[in-house]
Amino acid sequence: MFKVKKIDIYVFKHFISLFIVTFLICIFILLMQFLWKHFEDLVGKGIGWSVLFEFFSYSVMSLVPMALPLAILLASLMTFGNFGETSELTAMKAAGISLFQIMRPLIFFISIICIAAFYFSNYALPMAQTKLWTLIFSLKQKSPELEIPVGEFYTGINGYNIYVRGKDGKILKDLMIYDFSGGFENATVMVADSGEIQLSEDKKSLLLSLYNGESFENLKNQRISSSPSSIPYRRETFRTKEILVDFDAEFNRFDESLLHDQHISKNISQLSHSIDSVSKIVTSMEVQQSKEIMQNPYLSWSANHPSSSIIPQKTTDEFNSDSLFLGLNKESKTRAVDIALSEVQQVKDNIEFNKVMLNEQIMYVRRHQVEWHRKFTLSFACLIFFFIGAPLGAIIRKGGFGMPVVISVVMFIIYYIIDNTGYKMAREGIWSTFEGMWLSSAVLLPVGIFLTYKAVTDSALFNPENYEKIWNRLVQKFKVLTDKLSGLKMKN
Repeated sequence: MFKVKKIDIYVFKHFISLFIVTFLICIFILLMQFLWKHFEDLVGKGIGWSVLFEFFSYSVMSLVPMALPLAILLASLMTFGNFGETSELTAMKAAGISLFQIMRPLIFFISIICIAAFYFSNYALPMAQTKLWTLIFSLKQKSPELEIPVGEFYTGINGYNIYVRGKDGKILKDLMIYDFSGGFENATVMVADSGEIQLSEDKKSLLLSLYNGESFENLKNQRISSSPSSIPYRRETFRTKEILVDFDAEFNRFDESLLHDQHISKNISQLSHSIDSVSKIVTSMEVQQSKEIMQNPYLSWSANHPSSSIIPQKTTDEFNSDSLFLGLNKESKTRAVDIALSEVQQVKDNIEFNKVMLNEQIMYVRRHQVEWHRKFTLSFACLIFFFIGAPLGAIIRKGGFGMPVVISVVMFIIYYIIDNTGYKMAREGIWSTFEGMWLSSAVLLPVGIFLTYKAVTDSALFNPENYEKIWNRLVQKFKVLTDKLSGLKMKN
């Protein structure tokens, strides 16, 4: 029976404090990188604090699968590195406590983390990703906040380019407006001494009030003459001109049901159901397409065939196509070739269309299978990274944020490259989804077992003196071998 000892509490306290700090740091770094990708969707949109809070909350939840393994690796590496650097690890082993006994409370805690990570991936993560991407799509469609700069073109109003030379409060000075709402060939150019832009009460449109100006409108669609130089236009001089422009300034949310059938919004049972149902559809489509190809080969011939008018009526059912073709006149040969090419092209187009329709369903199944495996790989990655970080910290015996951070980043980059490679191979169908999604675990698991074995046996794996001794031995053996070879040459 597991009995909690003081040393277990001591080790756990050191680990949990580092784990919380490293997890928050990892989340912060990944969040900054994620925000940089969606910077344009947030800035200049006039988004309220409540929407921003939702965006940050769902973003943090979506980044947990990447931050959690890295935090476990870094925290375990720093914990046992600190123990080794302060000789506490040596004292524990001298007292008869093995490395596994020291790691016992953390193994229990990491096991709980792995189980919690699985339930998080299965229930919380689909909800967070659905809400996050729905929010991102809504933000992309949100009109930018109306703030017209001075000295540059403003393109925030759809179909209009506005240039302002100066401002006096809300009054805009020396305006130039290009109206492309009717198409580029029917553009309207307006210039005015001053103007004002107001948002309607329902925030659905803009009222442009222009004072003392002119407008030039291209009427190319109303051209009567065929001459390219005779393009009519209309010129207007005005003291006051008002234009009503559609401009939805409200933040309109998309319906979350748009992502209802996407793989990111489903748990394991829903993914399994979708995989089974669509796989049956794919199988039936493959069988049906095979039957169509076999039943309608392009070399078949019957009395209703387009080539029946070319082939002599006296031919029997069995005939040689080459001799029959060579017996035709030039005009009939040309017609027969055209008919054959047309039929072949039709069959080819039909096959390519069926291939596109089939590949769409196959890609749907692959994406769901990849997401199904991802639910488990997160939990397993947490366990693997602990059995890499803890033994590695016990071997190198370096704590703090120096060496452990460097090693953790290198290990995580290797993991990320392998995992991303496997994911792309599985997504494109080059490998099976099982092979692709478990590639990183299959590569790093032996590394964790090897490091754990070396740490338990007190191997000085990263001691430079050992490698220097091995090198000196190799150099000495090489010298002895060269001396023997030189002696044999002298005798000969």
